[in-house]
This record gives sequence, C-alpha cells and structure tokens, in this order.
Amino acid sequence: MDLLIATTNPGKLREIHAILDGAPVTLKTLADFPGIEEPEETGATFEENARLKALYYAEATGLLTAADDSGLEIDALGGAPGVHSARWHGSDYAVKFAKIRELLAAQNLTTSPARFVCAVALARNGRIVHETRGTIEGRIAEVAAGDKGFGYDPIFFYPPLGLTLGELDRDEKSRVSHRGKAFAALRQYLISDSHLSL
Repeated sequence: MDLLIATTNPGKLREIHAILDGAPVTLKTLADFPGIEEPEETGATFEENARLKALYYAEATGLLTAADDSGLEIDALGGAPGVHSARWHGSDYAVKFAKIRELLAAQNLTTSPARFVCAVALARNGRIVHETRGTIEGRIAEVAAGDKGFGYDPIFFYPPLGLTLGELDRDEKSRVSHRGKAFAALRQYLISDSHLSL
C-alpha cells in the first residue's frame, strides 16, 4: 500500500522515513507529485491543520495520506509561536531565536517552560481514518546548542537527557520527540489489522 507523507520539509521526511521503517507501506513524498500547490493552513490548532493537509493531498493524489502539523509552544509567550511556528517571524531560525530571547527578556526571563507538539492525521477517500498526537515537555535553552536537528531543536532543552534536541542523534531524538511519538503511534496503527479495512 502506498502512503504519501505530505510534507516538503527535508528534516521531517528523514525522521519520518526512519520512524516508519518496517511498516507495510511504500512511502511516497510530494516530490513524486510535482505541481500540486500547497493548501493554505487556516486551522486554529495543530489537529485542524493536520486534517486540512491530509484531506487536501489525499484528494489531489488519490493516495492514503499522512500529514502532520507541529510546532513549539512557549508558556511565557502565551503558547507562541504555536501553530505559526514555521512562518513566525520569517524563515531564518537565527532571527526566530533572537525574537524569542527579546520577548523573554522583556519579561526579565532567560528561559521558560515549553513543549513541542505534533498532530498527525491519516486521510483516505475524503475522510480522516486515524489521528495521533505527540508532545515533549522541556524548556527554552539559555544558549542554543547542537546542529543535528532542524528548526527550533537547538533552543529546546530536554531535562531528562540534559541536552537540547539539536544535540541528539536522529534515533535518540525520535525516541523522545513529539514527532517520534506521533509517528510511532501511526506506525503501530499501520502494522495492525485495522488498516486493512480502510
């Protein structure tokens, strides 16, 4: 069975391919379907955006489609950047990091509790057939560290390991991360009998 992973983010694709290894599906990416325009992400929650993307790309390709929406929620910033994480203050993560520091400093803070959230929706034939969600709790690192991840990983400190996500190897990150948890749950669904009745 073909499964479309509906993201163009190369970092996400590398992680997802590794997490879904062994599932009874042949993975396809949007690179296999050039010319499909991206939908506008108008959802107010990670789940809404994941569903929107999964349904859109399933309709456009005719394939079983998994889409995720994920982001960073910082408590001291009222949950920002949240669902706007990818587009928040542009695409340069050095700029994003500096803005987070600036906003925290305005509250006389150097850190804050934070979490990553990942919502995954699986769509086929015009309906959502399965959803998963993963989170990881941590805090904003006072100093960015690591170049093994992508996005906000270097400024997300994970206390149980004493490291940022940017310092973790891919497999180690996938064991604890929001995306790792969400797609591991999807993998379990795909290898169970339930997917046969989709």
